[in-house]
Amino acid sequence: MNAYRRELKYIVSRDILHDVRNRISPLMKRDIHQRGDFYRIRSIYFDSPDRICFRENKAGVSMREKYRIRTYDCNQDLLKAEIKIRQRDTISKMTARIDRNLLEILLRGKTADSVRILEEEISKRESDEEKKTLAKYMAKFATQFYGPACIVDYERCAYVYDICNVRITFDTNVMASRDYERMFDASLSGRAVLDNDLHVLEIKYDEFFPDEIAAVLGGMGLSRCSCSKYVLSMERMGVDG
Repeated sequence: MNAYRRELKYIVSRDILHDVRNRISPLMKRDIHQRGDFYRIRSIYFDSPDRICFRENKAGVSMREKYRIRTYDCNQDLLKAEIKIRQRDTISKMTARIDRNLLEILLRGKTADSVRILEEEISKRESDEEKKTLAKYMAKFATQFYGPACIVDYERCAYVYDICNVRITFDTNVMASRDYERMFDASLSGRAVLDNDLHVLEIKYDEFFPDEIAAVLGGMGLSRCSCSKYVLSMERMGVDG
């Protein structure tokens, strides 16, 4: 499991987004995996029938988890099962690489075959983290009947700073869908999650936030919020908690 990191979130206008980007670009470098102005992140979030993940997030439960299958630029060869773990303002992730066949098994929810196949998959993994990640998925499917809840799709521009492993991301055009069969379709359409040209700014770092970056962002009046893209997407899809 990755070490816990601080995560700060903001909903900002496009003008503020561009201002932040202009301020940090002389100090920070683009993520090496980014090609062009952005890359696409698409995730299927899993939840229980009574939406326990959604409700815990809405309630601000201090220790909570999210289960999602994530791909980048709609590439089925870059597919990961993730568990995002939050303790107040800090986050960590557990990850296991999966393939499209295993994704299709997970999309079916709990069946005798899905639990058996997950058990077989766990036994084949060499990494302890991957074993533990898939075991937690299997437990959620077997005991709480987790299944797909929502697709969350957006375009991300990312900047990194080596000191304290700082990462600032700009997530634009956030969209929600339940068309799971089109997970890898670049033309997938859905519902816009945020109104009036609003976007999500996220800041992640390790021990402390470097003074030089804090200085260039000072005076902008950024106001932190609890803005889970999963929760916002579920609300846009009509789930009211």
